[in-house]
Amino acid sequence: MAEAKPTIEVKNRRAGFEYHLLDTFECGLVLMGSEIKSIRAGGASINEAFCAFVGDELVVRNMQINPYGTNIHYVHEPKRDRKLLLHRRELEKLKRKLRDVGMTIIPTRLFIAPNGFAKLEVAVAKGKKAFDKRESLKAKDVQRDIDRDQ
Repeated sequence: MAEAKPTIEVKNRRAGFEYHLLDTFECGLVLMGSEIKSIRAGGASINEAFCAFVGDELVVRNMQINPYGTNIHYVHEPKRDRKLLLHRRELEKLKRKLRDVGMTIIPTRLFIAPNGFAKLEVAVAKGKKAFDKRESLKAKDVQRDIDRDQ
């Protein structure tokens, strides 16, 4: 009987608190060999990451992928820009949505797909105001009380 592989999933927990998430896309990443090894070992963080267009390409910036092991020959830069792989229609849709004021693209989840490739889930988001954040905290507290009573 084959053992189940451990699932690798890195979430940006602050994203739902800081932003209204409007639309999500799943995209591939262009990575170096040591980067995918580090992701599989759990050495990645997307808490400070954001996405931006460089020319016609969408890249993720400030995504932390720690160097893998004691590899001294092929060391990658931990916070370099990494190209995201999306279809042209999806890229055009994202560009149109970014034209609105206050819109941004943020990564919400980094995971390893069943086929073994690293995927990044990005969301088109609009920043929340302070009162929206308080509303989110109140709703979370009410839900916690309801779950506790059951």
